[in-house]
Amino acid sequence: MNARRVRGVVAVLAALAITTLATACGGTESTGTTAAAGGNALAEVRLGYFPNITHATALVGIEKGLFAKHLGSTKLTTSSFNAGPAAIEALFAGAIDATYIGPNPAINAWAKSKGKAIKIIAGSASGGVYLVVKPGINSAEDLRGKKIATPQLGNTQDVALRYWLQEKGLKTDTKGGGDVSIIPQENAQTLQTFATGDIDGAWVPEPFASRMVQESKGKILVDERDLWPNKQFVITHLIVRQEFAAEHPETVKQLLEGHVEANAAINADPADAAKTVNTALEKLSGKPLKQEVLDSVFKNITFTNDPIASSLIGSADHAIKVGLLEPVDLNGIYDLKPLNEVLAAQGQPAVVDK
Repeated sequence: MNARRVRGVVAVLAALAITTLATACGGTESTGTTAAAGGNALAEVRLGYFPNITHATALVGIEKGLFAKHLGSTKLTTSSFNAGPAAIEALFAGAIDATYIGPNPAINAWAKSKGKAIKIIAGSASGGVYLVVKPGINSAEDLRGKKIATPQLGNTQDVALRYWLQEKGLKTDTKGGGDVSIIPQENAQTLQTFATGDIDGAWVPEPFASRMVQESKGKILVDERDLWPNKQFVITHLIVRQEFAAEHPETVKQLLEGHVEANAAINADPADAAKTVNTALEKLSGKPLKQEVLDSVFKNITFTNDPIASSLIGSADHAIKVGLLEPVDLNGIYDLKPLNEVLAAQGQPAVVDK
């Protein structure tokens, strides 16, 4: 991708980030992070996430008040995004302090800022991503001449689809051309365009994959877990602005305490977590998921504090090979010390960045 096109994409993503923030969860605009009287406690911490079940750690932590419990007097303000590039632009703009996000946007943020903007501070989820297609499509070759959606150009699913197609000998480009036309669009729109036949499939996270199958008779052509060693890959992790982390290490640790408790709650009682997530999604979209969708998706995702660092290296390699990322040194992208301190305090094993 040449420099002019990169600038154009960034401009579009920045505009999208501004639009998304205007409709942030709770209807509250972020006004900046300011110190409370005495300079010890923050008035506010601003957290981003997506309305996806792959972001259940965030949804449960917010809905059950787990982040708020550990943050104490610091107010939690949240913003909902459709895909990673928009969240990264908001983070770059200083509009949010931390966000749940997929691997490729985090890699792009690290590369673009030359390692100065973000740190990955915890894992969150693995799995729960599929290529769902029309029933008559049975192989990669059947996708030739077809239209396949992804959530956003350069996001994690977009890179995964382009790399998989490349491995199958099919060409794509960033303008929707090539052997397979890739159409970036919001996940909610993908449900509609798949139902109407305007697209032939999509590489999407849950719950959208299960909804395409159950509501529009789609079929799973690829379970992304099958493409990774041990069927494990990071789909969601938690990142923080480096400047924010340096200035407010205790707040970051408090956020991680809420994060760890949220994952523990999900794994201890998945049925209750599913209900909590559904309540959150209903607030965000106005419509809850059907029980059969919930039953399906919570079987397909593993919620973990482990960032599965080895898969991040793989994601970066895939983005480089499809032309969406220049070679980048990821050494230092993780800062798992605060997370491991939280885990140690609870008698849990440490996680590693390898």
